[in-house]
Amino acid sequence: MTGTKQTADTNCPVARSVDVAGDRWTILVLRELYMGATRFEEIQIQTEATPQMLASRLKALEADGMVARHPYSEKPLRHEYRLTDKGWAFYPVIYALRAFGENWCKHDEEVAMHFVHRACGHDVGLANVCPHCGEPVERKDLDATMGERFAAERTARREAFRRR
Repeated sequence: MTGTKQTADTNCPVARSVDVAGDRWTILVLRELYMGATRFEEIQIQTEATPQMLASRLKALEADGMVARHPYSEKPLRHEYRLTDKGWAFYPVIYALRAFGENWCKHDEEVAMHFVHRACGHDVGLANVCPHCGEPVERKDLDATMGERFAAERTARREAFRRR
């Protein structure tokens, strides 16, 4: 899964990028990190990955420089995961996947996430340029809120995990 393993013999940037983040579980892990999750259990709950699957994806993301581990507890030793600059640089890919999914993979469901441009206070919809003021926007420029159904889905996952 790391960029040095499978496609080191190609100059193709798409192939190399797919090695870093080209599977469902890695994309979902990154989604959770962008949504503010930093701890293993939080990420596991929302991705529904097995502990082994999540651990392997986090290790690969760390090896590729996308995330960094930081201890938050000494006894027992526990780490949280934070996006690096390289990890944040991947955000436009997730944003594009979101836009594609909202446009092509849903029916009449509400938008899962709403993004409001902090500078002007208007919803940017699925764009990366604010339709109100015309400014290009990055994640750091936006306030996010979940749609009701997406929020309920995430709450249900958390409750189901705690009932185990």
